[in-house]
Amino acid sequence: MTGERAPTEVLKVSATSKPVAVAGAIAGVIRSKGRVEVQAIGAGAINQAVKAIAISRGYVAPGGLDLVCIPAFIDISIDGEERTGIRLLVESR
Repeated sequence: MTGERAPTEVLKVSATSKPVAVAGAIAGVIRSKGRVEVQAIGAGAINQAVKAIAISRGYVAPGGLDLVCIPAFIDISIDGEERTGIRLLVESR
């Protein structure tokens, strides 16, 4: 094993994203790849992302998976403008 991982799938969440739908996407990626990166910009989007992660924990728990979330700041370029967002790395432990 070289320690290299496949690229992490990125899910972008907006303030209008439905937490249950995002939770299903998170659970699906976790089951297939073991980790997913959730990106959000703004308070509303971060709120939806955190709710989705909490819901997804319930989706994967019956399969013996316990999710952890590692938050970090990221700089994202949108239409040539730099914005600061939140990166939530979700993994099973």
